[in-house]
Amino acid sequence: MNGEMVIQTTGLSKQYKDIKALEGLNLHVAQHSIFGFLGPNGAGKSTAIKLLLGLIRPTGGQAAIFGLDSVKDSIAIRQRVGYLAQDPRYYQHMTARETMRFAARFFYKGPKEAIEARIEETLTLVGLENKADRPIKGFSGGERQRLGIAQAQVNYPDLLILDEPAAALDPMGRRDVLEVMARLRKHTTIFYSTHILDDVQRVSDNVAILNHGQLVAQAPIEELLAGTTGAAYTLTVRGDGRAAQQALQGQPWVTAVSGHPNHTPSHTTLQINVNDEAAAEDQLLRLVLANRQTAVTAFGRKKYDLEEVFMQIVEGGQAK
Repeated sequence: MNGEMVIQTTGLSKQYKDIKALEGLNLHVAQHSIFGFLGPNGAGKSTAIKLLLGLIRPTGGQAAIFGLDSVKDSIAIRQRVGYLAQDPRYYQHMTARETMRFAARFFYKGPKEAIEARIEETLTLVGLENKADRPIKGFSGGERQRLGIAQAQVNYPDLLILDEPAAALDPMGRRDVLEVMARLRKHTTIFYSTHILDDVQRVSDNVAILNHGQLVAQAPIEELLAGTTGAAYTLTVRGDGRAAQQALQGQPWVTAVSGHPNHTPSHTTLQINVNDEAAAEDQLLRLVLANRQTAVTAFGRKKYDLEEVFMQIVEGGQAK
């Protein structure tokens, strides 16, 4: 493997006649990370996954998994990868344990006791040990997805690729799947696609955003949530806030000040965008509190929601 990178792509592209499904994708996925591959439906996420798995051939560029070429070495790669399709299907009459036995037969030969122990271990890992002997037809959507993750994990993969693992689930099902993903972090690298922004924010270390087949952002989640318009602070004062706003406007390190009344008209929250964080942290509160008639009730660094960042990047709007 090249360093600690599990996935590296360079200019990876796929075109169907006149349609560019994926164009010039450059991805870098580190070992033991949870990497969120984010984008709206139709952005090209599933195409990228098929290219990584060697299920389709690229029309341009290349992908390396564990340092192996996704085209030339696809069989060797798939032996070390676990994969969950977006809509996994099962034999409804089979139990979870029987389904796991069926999957394990593709990877293991040897003592039955060892295989059964691995199946039990994997079902416990995804929280299905108490439903192991129930028919799948009675499983909820979340339980089916967790069973799919168990199948993908049964061969101790070095990389787990999940295609929209929580897309069709209710909030409780999504929570359960995300908790399983978090538990798997110590066992493998997880690369998963999704269009659900909240899921990405909850479990991911790093995020890539795909739009219309093109990579528009790739960064650690903390870096993305810091916003792309520079540092910003929020300040809540008692009253209408005009005095505080006037005190800050015109400062060389302040790029914008905006304010709006809170739900209770007795308070106003200001957002202050700055280009010098050190100056802001040293002077901002001092300037506002210099007016003894101003009472500050809250102050802090603004944390962006991923939805704000996503809309800003994909649609060109401003994160506020």
